[in-house]
Amino acid sequence: MKFASLGSGSEGNALLISTREGATSTTVMLDCGFAVRETERRLARFGMTPADLAGIVVTHEHSDHVGGVFKLARKYRLPVWISSGTFQAVQRDADGVDVRFCADGDRLAIGDLELRPYTVPHDAREPLQYVAADGARTLGVLTDAGHATPHMVAALAGCDGLLLECNHDLDMLANSTYPAFLRRRIGGDYGHLANVAATGILREVDQSRLGIIVGAHLSRQNNTPELAREALLAGLASTSTEVRIACQDAGFDWIALG
Repeated sequence: MKFASLGSGSEGNALLISTREGATSTTVMLDCGFAVRETERRLARFGMTPADLAGIVVTHEHSDHVGGVFKLARKYRLPVWISSGTFQAVQRDADGVDVRFCADGDRLAIGDLELRPYTVPHDAREPLQYVAADGARTLGVLTDAGHATPHMVAALAGCDGLLLECNHDLDMLANSTYPAFLRRRIGGDYGHLANVAATGILREVDQSRLGIIVGAHLSRQNNTPELAREALLAGLASTSTEVRIACQDAGFDWIALG
């Protein structure tokens, strides 16, 4: 099992999750916040086209996550998994697309992958994040949440890899040039996870199998890779866990679990 990012941040997000079983392989895309041509260009860095995907799984309706989903799905005839609430927000864009619904607690069998959606506190209709498994390894994904909940912590227990939002540093956000309403939204209970929140979540999560963690969805203006890395290191129980940081322009290359 492996995962890679086409880009991570407020200008667009797309995560690839892939596994191979014998002669077959399954790759899904989690969100697509890039235009079709840009998505094609970024996939080409991995030697892939959208036709190689088994489908697209959506977290919520904000444009940096869903902006390119339906145009890409329509062009390449890809199924899209989405919550009912998120679909209500974007249904006018979904004509001609094979839409399949999912909710907290479901188990989505997509080829050789199983994805388990779970709810998070974010200012969207019915936002979901996901844990992906292939029977041997597990990858937890958590971005776009305003604060930690016991449900989130339980969902991420025992993962081999974790993609965790480190959106902003509290002091940088407080002193940024963002207008006050936007600072309140980002830092609120239904906004985005601060570095210190990521540290707290890590300290609560069962890290017994955690081999790698990737800090994601960093703000260009209100965070730095160095501060995000420090926050993740502060929350880790073992110094042997690898820490990486995703970026907006390049995402990150394939990371194998195990």
